[in-house]
Amino acid sequence: MTTTIRRATPADAEILSALAIATYTETFGDSYPPEDLAAFLHAHYSPEPQRTELEDPRTAAWLLFDDDHPIGYLAAGPNTLTHADVQEGDIELKRLYVLASHQSGGHGARLMDAFLAWLDQPQRRTLWVGVWSENYGAQRFYARYGCHKVGTYEFPVGDSRDLEFILRRP
Repeated sequence: MTTTIRRATPADAEILSALAIATYTETFGDSYPPEDLAAFLHAHYSPEPQRTELEDPRTAAWLLFDDDHPIGYLAAGPNTLTHADVQEGDIELKRLYVLASHQSGGHGARLMDAFLAWLDQPQRRTLWVGVWSENYGAQRFYARYGCHKVGTYEFPVGDSRDLEFILRRP
């Protein structure tokens, strides 16, 4: 197995969309009514929203491949989490997912390291992350990178509202 990471471009919108839908469905697919999940995935993870994000110069995404097969990704951009300490130029880690078949291999850390190298250039910027309150593994993962809880918010998927924690790495 040879894994590689590369920065995504707008030409990768279809790949990123398929990977985003697959990983979100693996992770949370049984948490929502099917019609709510389908509408959410279409609105946020279909190719067009992915292309729009990838065309925005303020955003960045990285794709992780096992040989030529996409197995994970990380997407980041301007912070949209509401908190009193948010400042212009702060960055939000919006999504970090690895296919279940490839988890526990250090792939999330590799994606995070690539992201942090980008985040901290040319100067270190504040990192914000929204994470599901019941995703303890993700909370521990982000804590290893200096992120700590500073607030909460509700994340809507259809009629469902999930309690999310706002994490920050100053």
